[in-house]
Amino acid sequence: MKFLIPFLVIAALQTGLAQTPKDTPMNDKKTQSVTLGGGCFWCMEALYSAVNGVTVATPGYAGGKIPNPTYEMVCTGRTGHAEVVHVEFDPSVISYDEILNLFWKAHDPTTLNQQGADHGTQYRSIIITTNDTEKAIAEKSKAAAQKDFKQPIVTEITVDKPFYPAEKYHVDYYKNHPEEGYSSYVIEPKLEKFKKELKERKELK
Repeated sequence: MKFLIPFLVIAALQTGLAQTPKDTPMNDKKTQSVTLGGGCFWCMEALYSAVNGVTVATPGYAGGKIPNPTYEMVCTGRTGHAEVVHVEFDPSVISYDEILNLFWKAHDPTTLNQQGADHGTQYRSIIITTNDTEKAIAEKSKAAAQKDFKQPIVTEITVDKPFYPAEKYHVDYYKNHPEEGYSSYVIEPKLEKFKKELKERKELK
């Protein structure tokens, strides 16, 4: 038996078990979570990391059918997954409703499978909630946000889909690579605009 436990540990690591929003370590009574996709996850991670009350914004993949996808697989657009961020937040600081309100400010939810120059189903607008109650709240938020857009919002809203954390080199991409072209020309302008919104709402870290 002494060899069984190490074997099981190694096996678990090799399978790369998916995390659903409800079983992430931070998701206890003091935190809530929601998984959001609004284009490239490098950008969405940078935006939500600036929000006061957000404890963790983890880039990853969700919404597809293939388990344990890699970045290369998702980039083909054939896995069904979207690039997302799993947002964990303190509801005593910021509400679930406000997290969603910021989502509509963080990207263009009216462009199908596209954000700017990024095209493909992996860049679609998507909200993945932890239960049906939160899904209903997200649907209500979407309906309320529609008044701010001339074109129909095409955001997909679903519940309890497995979340697969992205490879380590994607984590804190903007923070670690501020000099990269994508960081300078795409993320930074959106982040500065987003920070102004947060400052007005008094939600900037």
